[in-house]
Amino acid sequence: TRKKLSESILITGIPHLGRGNKELFIKEMDIIIPEVAGIRRSGSAALDLAWIAAGRYDIFWERGLSIWDIAAGVLLVREAGGFAKGIDGSDKDLWNGNIISGNDDIILALSEKLGF
Repeated sequence: TRKKLSESILITGIPHLGRGNKELFIKEMDIIIPEVAGIRRSGSAALDLAWIAAGRYDIFWERGLSIWDIAAGVLLVREAGGFAKGIDGSDKDLWNGNIISGNDDIILALSEKLGF
């Protein structure tokens, strides 16, 4: 229900050995850390999306996931009235494993800050 990025708790994945774009992740963190109430990492995209659906966290984004990492979570978020889409705004990008999820206001605010 939060409408402001400054009040939001974000959850994301962190690139690790052999996976993800570490430089892009660090660049995004430099931009977003001063703008939000907090950032968390659970280690499971499916769990992250379930927590978005439940309202425990306000926004989730990550790149390079597999479809089995996000399919059930996308359904949970959408059924709860939230949004789950590709980082570029398309379903094609979503099914390519690049996801942003939350409510429309926070997605728009994060997208503007990070240039999505």
